[in-house]
Amino acid sequence: MEDPPLQKIAISGPTLASLIQRFSTSPSAIHGLLFGHVTHLPLTLSDDSSSSAPTLLATVTGFLCSPSFYDSSGTVLPSALRPHSSLLGWFSARRRSPLRPSMREFSVTSSLSSLSQFSSPIDNSNPNLNNSNYREQPFLFPPCVFLLLASPPSDNAPSSHVHTHEYRAFQFRTGPQCFEPRSLDVVNIGPAFRGHYGAFSSNSRLPALDCGLRGSPMDEGSDERLSGMKQAAKDQRELDGCAEGFEIGRLSRMVGSDARSYTEGLEELYQKMLVKIQNLTSLVEKSSAMVLEQENHNRKLKHKILRSAAAE
Repeated sequence: MEDPPLQKIAISGPTLASLIQRFSTSPSAIHGLLFGHVTHLPLTLSDDSSSSAPTLLATVTGFLCSPSFYDSSGTVLPSALRPHSSLLGWFSARRRSPLRPSMREFSVTSSLSSLSQFSSPIDNSNPNLNNSNYREQPFLFPPCVFLLLASPPSDNAPSSHVHTHEYRAFQFRTGPQCFEPRSLDVVNIGPAFRGHYGAFSSNSRLPALDCGLRGSPMDEGSDERLSGMKQAAKDQRELDGCAEGFEIGRLSRMVGSDARSYTEGLEELYQKMLVKIQNLTSLVEKSSAMVLEQENHNRKLKHKILRSAAAE
């Protein structure tokens, strides 16, 4: 059965930046595995009953540099790969080369796509059982995503300190045995990308935060313990000031099915925290300047005392 087509491939901004940074700092070409998940895009209602099944979105959430998962002929070694339900495909990053797959990359991708034991389950794979075309779609997606990164082949770069990298995403179709280009959507955090996180649910419950002070300073009879407790209380008051109006009970409602309605409040809290951090940064900068000035003054006094002692 032919693999279902992807409409596009998405990757988070931090993941792509981390991959480019690994490529930039590597002395040679690198390649490795891509991990993530495949989900159905929302089905667009249409009067045309002959419309095809819902298209798919592959989201890359992580990568792993692994130089030894295939041999010199481009055949993937299953023994070098651990069974993983979130394997989407692999990536290759090379310097000063055109942005098109090579014959070896073709062989590696074809070999990896044929390994059915590494296929990923498709999330939300039961939206429309009345569509006969949809029932024919498989519920497992093979690791056929290929991400190619390359630096420009020209050496006429304006500066060696500026790193320019190009990237392109492909889906390998096992039926016709060919690469098909796919658009790469870089997902960033912000209001414009809020729809990507609308169905977020936590994998583990938030731990209960116990902010009470335990013990008594008279138990140890130590001034250091008492001063430490006072400092902890002061720090807690500062944290409470930063999260004013957002107690733990309210913050817990921002995780789960009601998260969408509280997103704006969380963004407002984040802006307030940025302002407080900026003020704290200014205070640290001023205090550092005062410390430097005091150190220079002490150095001058020390030199003056040494000169007076030498004159005597």
